[in-house]
Amino acid sequence: MIKDNLTNAECYYSLSNNLRKGFLWLKENNLEEFKDGKYEIDGEKIFANVQTYETKDDAPYEAHKKYIDIQYMIKGEESVGVVNYKDCKTTETYNENKDIEFLECMKNDFYQILRKGEFLIFYPQDAHKPSLKINNKKLVKKVIVKVMI
Repeated sequence: MIKDNLTNAECYYSLSNNLRKGFLWLKENNLEEFKDGKYEIDGEKIFANVQTYETKDDAPYEAHKKYIDIQYMIKGEESVGVVNYKDCKTTETYNENKDIEFLECMKNDFYQILRKGEFLIFYPQDAHKPSLKINNKKLVKKVIVKVMI
């Protein structure tokens, strides 16, 4: 997992060309004007899902095998749980079409606050529990850029 501000995205361009393309898309667009939905960046190799929702009391952990997530907060803030995938057990088997597996993770988890202008990068070894309220439920707008490994 990596957490940073979008102003520092250039530091991560060398990790992969696809990550670089995802970051450039985030930086070159006024995301506050985007409606919820899916946006192609480079076909199925890189795409973005813009979402507006109310933060939750709790959520399951999830993990992905085919895509890296860049979760970028457009508006609002939320808490996100993070734990090593190896410290979890499957509660809903991996769905290859949706590239998602749901997990129960009770050991060594920690929480990050994702604020406006910040991003979290999740790799396959990073089980994560997004969309959590900090104190009270609030409306947030976030984009998840899916980057094929």
